[in-house]
Amino acid sequence: MSPVVVVAAVVERDDAFLLTLRPDGTHLAGDWEFPGGKVHDGETHAEALRRELFEELAIVGEVGALVHTVTHVYPEKTVELFFYRCVFEGVPKPMIGQEVRWVPRPELQALSFPAADRALIALLVEAGLQ
Repeated sequence: MSPVVVVAAVVERDDAFLLTLRPDGTHLAGDWEFPGGKVHDGETHAEALRRELFEELAIVGEVGALVHTVTHVYPEKTVELFFYRCVFEGVPKPMIGQEVRWVPRPELQALSFPAADRALIALLVEAGLQ
């Protein structure tokens, strides 16, 4: 089975990160995540990420540099995750009923994230310690 390709936005403002809570009934429900989603056939990573940010949060994203990439094997699927720095216009609104929060860098490690996000969280927390 080929991996599911997923893109996610690392949005930072005032040393806090924009996160969403995975809704009930979804894979990894109850975990916090960086907003984003699956890349559809024929989409570039940037196109997919802009679409997902608009669908999930009603914001217009500008996709920047690739921050981190990881392939993670869950029991039910393999995901290939690409995390990009992003900025956006607008005010994030929870379009699919998910919780949305700005989380300060030091609090990232206290939250529950999908296993695939752990290395990125460590990188972000380390970056704040320098």
